[in-house]
Amino acid sequence: MQNLAVSELIQKFNLLPHPEGGYFKETYRSVEQIPIIGLPERFKGDRPFSTAIYFLLAKANFSSFHKIQADECWHFYAGGALNIYVILQNGDLEIIRLGNQINDGETFQYIVPANSWFASAPAENVDYSFVGCTVAPGFDFADFELANAEDLIKIYPQHQSIIESLCR
Repeated sequence: MQNLAVSELIQKFNLLPHPEGGYFKETYRSVEQIPIIGLPERFKGDRPFSTAIYFLLAKANFSSFHKIQADECWHFYAGGALNIYVILQNGDLEIIRLGNQINDGETFQYIVPANSWFASAPAENVDYSFVGCTVAPGFDFADFELANAEDLIKIYPQHQSIIESLCR
């Protein structure tokens, strides 16, 4: 799949623009629901057990800093490495390289912890990164918050340059 163009991937997988940047397609939403009474208080309604998407980022594009209420498991599929920038609850910044070059420190999967601010971008000299994301409890846009760069910098001034470069 490395030789496919970004436009071919968008067409083949019926990908749509994502509000945080890039393209996505929901591939799974469980039919069964977790009732609100069985969820932590941060959730404001019932949620599916799990959801999954394809996610595509092309060179010179990025996924803006955002956070969601649930853990998110990222999976690498094709293209080149994707850098995932995660500001943990304690303020530390982790940069994970999602990819298939495991001898170079890349990993096939990574879990972004719930309520962590995170962003992503293809690694240097990468044409595109084609990945997947699985969320449990399932994703709902009610749980999605896009970062405002100025507000995030006030909380994490030590990460100002990366926040400015990965916010819209």
